[in-house]
Amino acid sequence: MRILHGISRKRQPPAAASGGGKLALLSETDIFRDLTPRDMEEIERVTAMTTCRRGKVFYTPGETGEVLFVLKQGRVNLFRINPDGKKLVLTSVDAGTVFGEMSLIGQGMHDTFAEAAEECTLCVMSRSDVEHLLVNKPQVALRFLELLANRLSEVETRLETVAFKSVPARLAAEILRLTKGTPDERVDGVSHQDLADAVGSYRETVTRILNEFRRDGLIELDRLSISIKDAEGLKALAES
Repeated sequence: MRILHGISRKRQPPAAASGGGKLALLSETDIFRDLTPRDMEEIERVTAMTTCRRGKVFYTPGETGEVLFVLKQGRVNLFRINPDGKKLVLTSVDAGTVFGEMSLIGQGMHDTFAEAAEECTLCVMSRSDVEHLLVNKPQVALRFLELLANRLSEVETRLETVAFKSVPARLAAEILRLTKGTPDERVDGVSHQDLADAVGSYRETVTRILNEFRRDGLIELDRLSISIKDAEGLKALAES
């Protein structure tokens, strides 16, 4: 399995996997929750850990070979580009989730790019490793099916939103999604361009709407930072 687009890759000995290492990550990942500690140690031995800086596109439709990523830290955007060069984010992958190109389990990127929305740490599994795991641990296969069903539902919802809702409604929904569960309903490190890509619009349009939200007392803006001031108002707008 080759290194993807310059991502640094390092294998760690089992002793180094304690704490925040590979073993801890894999043990916290939902698809592996039915496995024993011994099973997890075996998986840890065959995975590689990679790091990727924010903004790096580390997977493209031109990649050959099959690989599965387990996101340890950070956030990844999966997006496509239309013939005019416009970017549309299909889904955002959070820590603890798997994604990648793996036809064996129906997990495909399908002309999709993967970009680190934040600085990321990932574990990588090859096709042979995943195939061995599924043959010997059918409960993991069931978890994969659950994951794929949820992922498909999320993508369908996002595409429906882009097709049928106004840009202000889509932007309000995206802000609510990003700030959900964060301290003080605040999200940092998200640019106007990031938001534009997520809602299928242009940066200038998003900037104008964000200023309108601030004027109406819905949010507070700072450099690469958004804080919600009127969550109910944003919810009403997102549902309109």
